[in-house]
Amino acid sequence: MSFISYSQNFEDVVLWRALGQVANGFYIDVGAWSPNLHSITRAFYQHGWCGINIEPNAEYHQQLQQHRPRDCNLQLAVGAQAGFETMHIVADTGLSTLDETIAQQHQQAGWSLECRQVQVCTIEAIWCEHVPAAQPVHFLSVDVEGLETAVLRGLDWQRHRPWVVLVEATWPNSQIESHQAWEPILLAAGYRFAYADGLNRFYVAAEHAQLLSAFKHPPNVFDAFVPARLHEAQSRAEQADATAAAAQSRAEQADAAAAAAQSRAAAAELLAAQLLSSRSWRITAPLRKIGHLFKP
Repeated sequence: MSFISYSQNFEDVVLWRALGQVANGFYIDVGAWSPNLHSITRAFYQHGWCGINIEPNAEYHQQLQQHRPRDCNLQLAVGAQAGFETMHIVADTGLSTLDETIAQQHQQAGWSLECRQVQVCTIEAIWCEHVPAAQPVHFLSVDVEGLETAVLRGLDWQRHRPWVVLVEATWPNSQIESHQAWEPILLAAGYRFAYADGLNRFYVAAEHAQLLSAFKHPPNVFDAFVPARLHEAQSRAEQADATAAAAQSRAEQADAAAAAAQSRAAAAELLAAQLLSSRSWRITAPLRKIGHLFKP
């Protein structure tokens, strides 16, 4: 059976290659956005995993609540310290940000912004409150539109050790690399760089170095995966074929019923003709006429 990839850049394919052998694994997705669109965690959820989705946008948090009942879905932003900050919401996108400079760049590019006050917590506080005791975190995803350094600084990396960490590593809507600002945090915490896909960078905890080989190559034919859009198109085509086949079957049944009715009518006409031309019908004709005269 093919693995269905829902993520933007096939991040879930690479993660599945490394972690697919884990049954009922656990993830933390910081900046989860949609439960379906460009989701790194949806495929894992469908394979029995669960975890924590952190999304400050109320509309998308509601969608997570609806579609991810096994997950812990938090309407929060993540930063270096707790408090309240202004979130610049870019509707119907994953570009919403706490960074005012980035927000101004989006506005200059023609995006409409809405400012909302959102609660901010550290990833450390979220981990301590919501990750069950002794529960390994198999991967941590960070996609926070320019606030990666603040998020990574907010975790006690000696106490909490996600097996794999992937962080969006370019400035929003660009190919300008941004990892120089935050990568030293991970390297100093004993994480090894594993893979870059042009959008994200992946790191593996030193104590799980055996996973590094899974990140040697980009997603490829041997991963036996199907992009979600292609899978959905194939499903729609199969449903259309099934509907057409059912309609054709009904039409054939209707044609068969009509043919049978026509055959019965023809047989009845033939029988009537045979009866009318029979000797007995001619002999009994006077009796039928007499019987007609005595009808009330």
